[in-house]
Amino acid sequence: MDGTLVDSTEVVENEWRRFSARFDLDAEEVIAFAHGRQTIDTVIHFLGAGEEAVTAAEELDARELVILDGIVAMAGAADLLKRLPQERWALVTSASRELAINRMRAAGLPLPAVMVCAEDVAEGKPSPEGYLKAASILGYHARHCLVFEDAEAGIRAGNASGARVIAVVPDANGAQDAFACATLTMLNIVPDNNGFRITLRTAEE
Repeated sequence: MDGTLVDSTEVVENEWRRFSARFDLDAEEVIAFAHGRQTIDTVIHFLGAGEEAVTAAEELDARELVILDGIVAMAGAADLLKRLPQERWALVTSASRELAINRMRAAGLPLPAVMVCAEDVAEGKPSPEGYLKAASILGYHARHCLVFEDAEAGIRAGNASGARVIAVVPDANGAQDAFACATLTMLNIVPDNNGFRITLRTAEE
């Protein structure tokens, strides 16, 4: 969701910088690790497991729930979701369900019928659990699904699930064995009787 459908970069990075300053950590290292991962997994990685980590993660999540200024849709996200049949797509995110709903609504994007959020899995990304669960709920094998991801942890999760991964990254070198496009606006989605086809737009389109 974040970085693929919703642009929350400023909010997220600001909160991780606050966290890093509080615990005397390298902010850039923390932000790089946190991208695409659950808050608690990142906090434990840097602080170790324990009550302090749980409290810090809860505080981070609580702050992000109410900071919605500057949350906007990523380029091409609204058009992409408009073209997808409602029953054919799911949201798989490292965010909590409440945060995911808040950010999708703040960005003016529709909510899918199927959402697999942080509280719905035992292991967060890069584990493929979330994608496997979403595919199962939708009624498909993961190998027949497409995953859109921008984060290294998410791309790894998508690949591990067996799905085809489209990496939405500015630099194709960071695609991690996935088809890459710089933005969702580069994709052309054409519905057909069996679902839909996705191709790269030409310059004329």
